[in-house]
Amino acid sequence: MSEIALFGIANCDTVRKARRALDAAGVSVRFVDVRKDGLEEARVRAWVEALGWEALVNRRGTTWRQLPAEQRDGLDRERAIALMLEHPALIKRPVIEQGDAITVGWTPDIAARWGAA
Repeated sequence: MSEIALFGIANCDTVRKARRALDAAGVSVRFVDVRKDGLEEARVRAWVEALGWEALVNRRGTTWRQLPAEQRDGLDRERAIALMLEHPALIKRPVIEQGDAITVGWTPDIAARWGAA
């Protein structure tokens, strides 16, 4: 299996759990801290194209709750992309890429897909 790219935030519990499981499974991982390293608009747009913006926006996190209501209300694709680029912590974590394959989150099914079940 070729190296995968795991996008997230270093102090996120789910990201740490995914990184540990992938490491234990011997999967080569390149970690990208979206807060420190940032994200390219083209990459976020590719994720939205593959998964849908609704799947990527983390509405349960602190960053979402701290947004003014006028930014949260009536969210659409373009506004969601702009908010995720401005506030990378709004993106559900982890986002994992390998070639054209992209997943978001860390569930038993996703762990199995990446060989870390």
